[in-house]
Amino acid sequence: MRNKQDKGRLVYSTAAGRLCPQCQRPQAGCVCGKDRPANLGDGIVRLHRETKGRGGKAVTLVKGLPLAGAELKALAKVLKQKCGVGGALKDAVIEIQGDQRENIKMELEKRGYIVKIAGG
Repeated sequence: MRNKQDKGRLVYSTAAGRLCPQCQRPQAGCVCGKDRPANLGDGIVRLHRETKGRGGKAVTLVKGLPLAGAELKALAKVLKQKCGVGGALKDAVIEIQGDQRENIKMELEKRGYIVKIAGG
């Protein structure tokens, strides 16, 4: 049987708290994950249509994109231009005004993403 110290890397330290699995720095001071998306998911981009909390107006949500930061912001801008509508980027989810699922699906498939239309 192995010693507790021999099992591998340190995961928690009472001095610093949780540690990053890659750089072994405290999670608050970690710099290795800033450019990566928070969640890669299963590799499928899902398009949702939502009206809840928007006064009955439809919004298309694009979830599951494996992008982060400036790349995600640039893609949101391109999608808004292709659809000719406004939108926003909130918490790694692109919101496009109106029911634009078919237009967005065609554009994302051109860019090589696997896209599914999900939800009502």
